[in-house]
Amino acid sequence: MFTLSIDCGGSFIKSAVLDQSGTIHGSEQRIPTPYPLSAERFVKTMGDVVAANAPADRITIGMPGMIRHGVVMHTPHYINEAGPFTRRDADLAKSWKSFDVQRAVAAVTGKPTIVMNDAEVHAAGVINGTGLEVVFTLGTGLGSAMFDGGVLAPHMELSHATVRSGVWYDHWIGEEERQRIGNALWNRRVRLMVERWRPVFLWDRLYIGGGNSRLVTDATRSRLGQDVVIVANNSALFGGKRLWDFAARS
Repeated sequence: MFTLSIDCGGSFIKSAVLDQSGTIHGSEQRIPTPYPLSAERFVKTMGDVVAANAPADRITIGMPGMIRHGVVMHTPHYINEAGPFTRRDADLAKSWKSFDVQRAVAAVTGKPTIVMNDAEVHAAGVINGTGLEVVFTLGTGLGSAMFDGGVLAPHMELSHATVRSGVWYDHWIGEEERQRIGNALWNRRVRLMVERWRPVFLWDRLYIGGGNSRLVTDATRSRLGQDVVIVANNSALFGGKRLWDFAARS
C-alpha cells in the first residue's frame, strides 16, 4: 500500500510517495504554490501533483485553515490575490467557502483521499500517542494541532488568537515578521509564545515543526523546557501515511 502525501503551504507544495514503513519511494517533489488559487485550480493542481509522483493507492493532503470532514470552513492564504498577507479576493473566498475539497480531489484522481489541516497532518507524523500532545508549526504563519491519547481533538485556529489588539499570532510569529525583525528577536517571540500557551494547554509534550523550526537556535531550545521538542519539517510527509493508520484504528 502506497500513500501520496501532499503538504500544501502558503509558499510551496511538497509531495512524496511513502510505503507502509514510511519510506519515500522516488523523489520528493516541491513546487511553488500557484496564485491566484481558487478551489477549482487547487483541485487541478492536486491532479498535476499526482501525475508528477510515483503511483500511489491513496492520497493525504494537508492544507492551511479550518478543515472539517474534508470541507473547507476557512483557509487563510488561498483567498488572497497573490498569497499570504496580500489583498483578499471576494471571488476566491466564495470559491472556497464550504468547498468539499476531499470529495473533489477523490473524484478527479479516483483514489481514496483524506484532506485535513496541514498542522494536523504534521502532528500525525511526530506524536507517540500518549498523553496530551500539542504541535505548533512555524512557517508562513502559525499552525496548531492537538492529540489526546493519539486521538485528534477538534481543530482550533490558534493563529487567529491575538497577541495584542489587531495583531494575530499568525502574523506575529510568521515568516514576514521574522524577515522584518531578524532571527534573534523572532526566537525571543518563539520562547514567549511557548510560555504564554503552556498554562493554557498544560500539555505533556509540545512539538514545534514547520519550515522555520530549523531556525530555532540552540540557545532558545535550551530555554523552552524538557516538555518541548523541535521536529523536522518533513514529518508532515510521514504524517500523511500515518494518518491512515490512525483512521484504521478508530
